[in-house]
Amino acid sequence: MPGKGKNELEGTIVTPEQSPSEESAAPPVRQTMTVSVLNEQGLHARPAAVLAREAQRFPCDVRIVHNGDEVDAKSILDILTLAAGQGSNLDIVASGPMAEEAVIHIAQLFQKRFR
Repeated sequence: MPGKGKNELEGTIVTPEQSPSEESAAPPVRQTMTVSVLNEQGLHARPAAVLAREAQRFPCDVRIVHNGDEVDAKSILDILTLAAGQGSNLDIVASGPMAEEAVIHIAQLFQKRFR
């Protein structure tokens, strides 16, 4: 059965998702950056509203991750469920068109304390 094992191995190595030519041709569409909540009151209603509004400007999917919980950055209520206080570290994760721009823009909001 050595031939069968070789065929199975070859079948798992060459798949459309793993094709080197496809991977190298497509630019990365997922961007991630870690930010800290600098606001004294944490990520409360006002900064959550600013964050959601700004995330909605981008066509990509934007998520916020805190302690393993991942939420839609375009939803005020989702953001508030994170209960992220001052000093919390959050990951901004964006996938799709303009992902890099979205992550950079949102990180700047955190740096400027949403002002």
